[in-house]
Amino acid sequence: MSDAMGKIVVLTGGIGGAKLVLGLTRIVPPGDLTAIVNTGDDFRHLGLHVSPDIDTLLYTLSGLADPERGWGRVGETWNFMAALRAIGGEDWFMLGDADLALHVERTRALAGEPLSAVTRRFAQRLGIDSAIVPMSDDPVATRVTTDEGELDFQRYFVQRRCEPVLRQVRFAGAETARPAPDALAALRAPGLSAILIAPSNPWLSVDPILAVPGMREALRAARAPIVLVTPLPGGKAVKGPTAKIMAELGLDLTAASIARHYDGLVDAIVLDDADDPAGIAVPTARTDTMMRTLDDRIRVARAAIDLAARVGRPSRDGP
Repeated sequence: MSDAMGKIVVLTGGIGGAKLVLGLTRIVPPGDLTAIVNTGDDFRHLGLHVSPDIDTLLYTLSGLADPERGWGRVGETWNFMAALRAIGGEDWFMLGDADLALHVERTRALAGEPLSAVTRRFAQRLGIDSAIVPMSDDPVATRVTTDEGELDFQRYFVQRRCEPVLRQVRFAGAETARPAPDALAALRAPGLSAILIAPSNPWLSVDPILAVPGMREALRAARAPIVLVTPLPGGKAVKGPTAKIMAELGLDLTAASIARHYDGLVDAIVLDDADDPAGIAVPTARTDTMMRTLDDRIRVARAAIDLAARVGRPSRDGP
């Protein structure tokens, strides 16, 4: 770990972002890393409050994540789902037996506490030193307009496996939501040296965070460079529907298209070795952004932090 490194904030979704965050935990001193996590994916299922991206971070950073599936807990059993299926219950969204404990306790606790407090307690009990912060304590629901009409995000993403053609994305409730207090505190913290945007889906995982009123303003007001790690190495999505969505929205599958999506927000971009930097106006760095191993995740995390250090403190006059 670097003694000179300051505090780091990372905006992230689930699986891809969690890989970067795990790499960051190996080089950022304990207590100096904050992950602001998308909660547009949150929904009620079988009466339970499920926070998929937060849970992916909790399981990944605590060493409980299933490395094969990329989601859920390692060594999971599925007796509950089998019993639910036998009586005709909805079985399209898988909830493992051990995983259920998190959703049951979260649902109970949310009757009297905000999501950020519940998440903080879970992280502490799981031995996680870094802060995992929801983007907002207020409900924001990602909904997608498709060629089959509007769908709730999890119906589109999990039940339909992103098969419908996407036309538009909206974030119900965002207009009245506020950033979680811990998120704003992290962005205003003395000693903040970098804000990273993880290689999460820009439209489905990062845009919900940016849609919360006050979040973009807080990011632009922060006295630290904002560095994006490309979610589209070599024009291909690592996992998930990023490339499919871009094609359906009529966008070129290039690093320049991703850069334009974040135009005016990011100060620099970590590109994959296979990316063409043409058309990108901000400073860039290159590395192999495929994060198959822990060493890969550390390397990409270091590349992002090094690029932030090279860019230095930005000069911004407003949002």
